[in-house]
Amino acid sequence: MIRYHIIVQGRVQGVGFRYFVQYTASLLNITGTATNLDNGDVEIYAQGDNEHVTAFLARVKRGNGFSRVIDCEVQEMPTIEKEKSFKIV
Repeated sequence: MIRYHIIVQGRVQGVGFRYFVQYTASLLNITGTATNLDNGDVEIYAQGDNEHVTAFLARVKRGNGFSRVIDCEVQEMPTIEKEKSFKIV
C-alpha cells in the first residue's frame, strides 16, 4: 500500500480533469481526493496498491482529451488506513 500527494500543473481546471481523475481512481481501486487549487493546479491524494497507484499516476500524467498536463509533483505520504473512497473536494 502506498499514498502519494500529487500536484498537477497545466490546463487542468474547467476541463473535467477532476472527474477524469475520480473515474480513473474508481477503475483502479484508488482512494483519496482531488481538489482545485487557487493557482490553477489540481491537488490529488491517491492511495492504493503500488501497481495500481503507478498505473493511476501514468494516466493522470497523460490527462483526458481536454486537459494539458505540463508537470506533476509527486511526494510519498503515510497511508491512511480508514480511507475507503475517492472524492472530489
